Amino acid sequence: MAVMIQADKVVFETEDNYQKQSYRTRTYIAHSNGVLLLNIPIKHSTDGIKLKTKEVLIENAFPWQIQHWKSLESAYRTSPYFEFYEDDLKPLFFNKEASLLDFNLKAFQLICELLDIEIDFTFSKEYFKNPEQTDLRYLANPKLKTDFNLQNYNQVLNKNNEFHSNLSILDLLFNEGPNAVNYMENQNISL
Repeated sequence: MAVMIQADKVVFETEDNYQKQSYRTRTYIAHSNGVLLLNIPIKHSTDGIKLKTKEVLIENAFPWQIQHWKSLESAYRTSPYFEFYEDDLKPLFFNKEASLLDFNLKAFQLICELLDIEIDFTFSKEYFKNPEQTDLRYLANPKLKTDFNLQNYNQVLNKNNEFHSNLSILDLLFNEGPNAVNYMENQNISL
């Protein structure tokens, strides 16, 4: 999110073949037992045909959204800003979406609204292996373990002063509130 805030323009890749286990379906939050993975289940193609990112559907056969919400409540109920943002965020976890792209876009737009920021974005029209603009698609791959050496901020579940970096934007939002934008704008991110 800090990279997007610092960018002039963002192009969301939607024309690539969907990659499993990416930040398109997962995020991490701080929890009483350390770091907790929240993963959105998707419907896999049964005929072996690769899906484009824009075609991926969410598997809503079990209550993953309620489980995610309960995890967020458990982790952040005592944080300084959870109650401030709770009512705005709750619909993301109680209104079903069929499409992963639609869910992620709604989440992104809501976060931008809560942060009171505007990010100029578009969607890719076709896939380019080597696009003309700066290619940051690798940031969606959690296996690359990109660590930006972010400055520490106060985290409610920061036991023994062990800062957990690279968590969901919700961690920053619940702990820093309106200061979250200032925090992200002042990160020295080298790509």
